[in-house]
Amino acid sequence: MNWAGMYDCHGEVDRVPGLLERVEREDDAEAWQELGFRLCLEDDLLFPASFAAFPRLVRLASGSARARALAGTILRRAAGHHGCDDLLAECADAIAEFRELLDRHLRSRPAGYLASYRALLAAEQQYHWSADLADFTDDFYDVACPHCAVTVTVAIGDHGRYSSIRDWNLGDVDRRDLRPALREELSGVGRWMYETALRDGESQLADGIAHLFGRAECPRCASVFTVADEYASANGPGAVGPVSLALSRRPVGPARYHLIQSS
Repeated sequence: MNWAGMYDCHGEVDRVPGLLERVEREDDAEAWQELGFRLCLEDDLLFPASFAAFPRLVRLASGSARARALAGTILRRAAGHHGCDDLLAECADAIAEFRELLDRHLRSRPAGYLASYRALLAAEQQYHWSADLADFTDDFYDVACPHCAVTVTVAIGDHGRYSSIRDWNLGDVDRRDLRPALREELSGVGRWMYETALRDGESQLADGIAHLFGRAECPRCASVFTVADEYASANGPGAVGPVSLALSRRPVGPARYHLIQSS
């Protein structure tokens, strides 16, 4: 790798190669911390050095949780506006290798399963699910009804699995039970996501995916639509702007009602 021009978050081109050499020699916590900061700033920013370092991180990932996590973070952000599409294309072989590594890792049913599962989604270029999929303990998705355009809040978690109209004072009103997809009804990425979680004993995740790829009823016009289809159309490749939003954690009053824009 020619590191000329492969600058990090500080615009430096010589610091990251040295840090990579340190973590390749030993599991140096201080070096890992600095490496993560230089390659992956907050606000989803990536740099040429992020992609230049990615193949070396993948080579370390089978035996290093830190390398696996950092490579996963870079890959999950790869759909953003970083101006490094040519470098991303050059990582194709490393991404394929990382995908196989993650799949083997998930089969071992590791602690912190969801982080590696979301990295695997990014390796499959399912960036919108990689960004917003949670563990379905307390998750909400806001989607526009395809028939009347009203914003429908879809809850999938311990507090219920329903569609509703959210009222800032009254909470979720006019709830309608979701209709989860049966196993034989799933296809495409939904089937793959479901089967992978089920294979690895993640029954709660699999059940949440069945509801996410199932159907919801609009409380306003009573039309029925597939939640995942409407969410993906607003947040997947080709979507213009964050038309819909994913909510992470159950709000308790307006002060704790916070939105996460999908990437």
